[in-house]
Amino acid sequence: MERFFHPSQNMFADTFESEKCYHIFNHAVHGNLLFIQETNYHYFLQQLTKHTQFVCDLYAYCLMPNHFHLLARIKNQEALIEYYHTRKQAKDPQYNPDNFDKTTFDTHKFVMQQFQNFCNGYAQAFNRFFNRKGVLFMDNLKRKVVKNEVYFTKLIHYIHYNPVHHGFCKDLNDWRFTSYHSFLDNRTTPLAREYVLNWFGSPQEYSRFHQSKPDSRLANLMEV
Repeated sequence: MERFFHPSQNMFADTFESEKCYHIFNHAVHGNLLFIQETNYHYFLQQLTKHTQFVCDLYAYCLMPNHFHLLARIKNQEALIEYYHTRKQAKDPQYNPDNFDKTTFDTHKFVMQQFQNFCNGYAQAFNRFFNRKGVLFMDNLKRKVVKNEVYFTKLIHYIHYNPVHHGFCKDLNDWRFTSYHSFLDNRTTPLAREYVLNWFGSPQEYSRFHQSKPDSRLANLMEV
């Protein structure tokens, strides 16, 4: 399997870089909730897929009432630039990609814009539905570089275990708004399911790994 880690890099990331893996998370402001009704969770995932599927591969997620966690790898530079051209041509049929200078392409700015579009779109819909005004998310989308293979494996477990950690359920099987279940059935999913299952070796090994509690040392690093 392809590996994509850079052990020497700083865990705390200021920018998104192509072909690197990140733990991405954010929190509602001022004790507010991000999700009130079940339909909010589903809409959030729909919008996440709509805005980010062409800039990153999604390996895991967990949606909690007032925050969310994602594990994603930014796509390679060629894929990002191709999507950039697609978006430009959709807005301007006269746009000519032959005039594009790839040395000026800002990976972080382009990727961040897709996540901002996603968060802003969800917040606007949420505010309209609940007759609410003002910001919904904290100012900055938080992100941390996944520094090695062990960390990647433990982080998938930690993200799925988050509802148990916060006391919303006693068993991770009982929280429906994580990606845990998506790796154990054949329903359509935006997740890189085959990659994750191959990473663990099999669905059985994936399930077995989740039967233990996650590494407690991750809690201090991951809390939002």
